[in-house]
Amino acid sequence: MNSHLKGLLITTLGVLFIVPDSLFIRLIDADALAIAFWRGLIGGGLILGFVLMREGVGAFGQVLRAGRPTLGYILFFGISAPGFVLAVSLTSVANVVFILAAMPVFAAIFSRIWLGEPISRRMVWTMLGVFVGLGVILWGSHERAGATWQGDLVALAVSASFAAALTAVRGLRTRSMLPAVPIAMIGAALLILPFTDVMAPVAAQWPLLLGHGVFIAFAAGLMVLGPRYLSSAEVSLLILLESVLAPLLVWFAIGEDPGPWALVGGGLVICVLLVSNLVMLVQVRRIRATLPQTDAL
Repeated sequence: MNSHLKGLLITTLGVLFIVPDSLFIRLIDADALAIAFWRGLIGGGLILGFVLMREGVGAFGQVLRAGRPTLGYILFFGISAPGFVLAVSLTSVANVVFILAAMPVFAAIFSRIWLGEPISRRMVWTMLGVFVGLGVILWGSHERAGATWQGDLVALAVSASFAAALTAVRGLRTRSMLPAVPIAMIGAALLILPFTDVMAPVAAQWPLLLGHGVFIAFAAGLMVLGPRYLSSAEVSLLILLESVLAPLLVWFAIGEDPGPWALVGGGLVICVLLVSNLVMLVQVRRIRATLPQTDAL
């Protein structure tokens, strides 16, 4: 199996594991912070065990020696993990996942600010289309029960935080960031511990809590490993699957209707990103196709 196909399979599997994330949050009857604690502790603990068995303790030292990029990744990923649970608890699942789809836009902005990378004309048009779609989602939140602009703003913050985490480690593409994931997840869980009764939901709902943690562990691990073998356009296209499938799963399982505003705004966001990433993918493949000819000269 070549590395590209391996990357496609690993990333797609990671996306499929993360699709039920918001459904687990809906099904678990507990405080959002308690859910975030067990999500981070179980998911992070499983990844921690995997890294220790596969690479040993030294893997953590290697990734931490990368310095500020790793610390930035841990900080922003640690913020986004419980932030997602809070966002889903405050607004509709459709609003959250459609807003999270805007991550490439935030990544482009941060890449410009932190790395000095220019923003292409394609990305400018992408940003405009995505912001219009987000505006439609935010506008409709006040007209539908279960959707709030406060939750939408939390989802925006989560989208920006995760984009910041990915941007922070752009220069470490050849190094696996998997050991940093449990540090972020378990660290965030421990910070939550003093602010909620984490034991309250355990007795009656431990199967859901355990299942949630297992799915997150697989999703987080696979989504860190798979994209190392793919272009950013391919990764973005695969991640859009979650934006489509997650609200449909919640709608089917518990009858949470996304509502017309979320569907229109989310559909616009997804279509804009889909076209933008397809254009980028074609451009990347054209450039790659010319490389052998250039080498031959």
